[in-house]
Amino acid sequence: MDFSECVKFANENPLTYIATMDGDQPRVRAFAMWFADETGFYYHTGIGKSVWKQLTKNAKVELCFYSPGDNAGTMMRVSGLIEPVSDITLRKRLIEERPWLLEIGITGAADPKLVIFRVAHGEAYFWTMEYNNREAEAPRVTF
Repeated sequence: MDFSECVKFANENPLTYIATMDGDQPRVRAFAMWFADETGFYYHTGIGKSVWKQLTKNAKVELCFYSPGDNAGTMMRVSGLIEPVSDITLRKRLIEERPWLLEIGITGAADPKLVIFRVAHGEAYFWTMEYNNREAEAPRVTF
């Protein structure tokens, strides 16, 4: 298994559950991943949202992607640190690909309320029933 398999799975199953920490309380919410490529998993949010405040206090996250299927489906779990992304080319691309952001108060690619972040380094593994009760044995990919 290599990282390209992780990227493919994420792009095919972009609904992601992201776990953060709020003090000592875990918080999980669903995100629509923007895209994944060889440089990481990309997301966006608003600077005033609780999730962003949590991520700025503790950049550690766990992502969970899920594909339903036979025998409980397949999950891909990714742990790592988030990195803010400020590249204006990516910000313009985001507005072009998700124009609905303009309908919810974002004024454009340079709007400071818009935050792009990625998980560029970490560890990923796939879970299926094959690894039920043997999760630690599932092959890992470090990226």
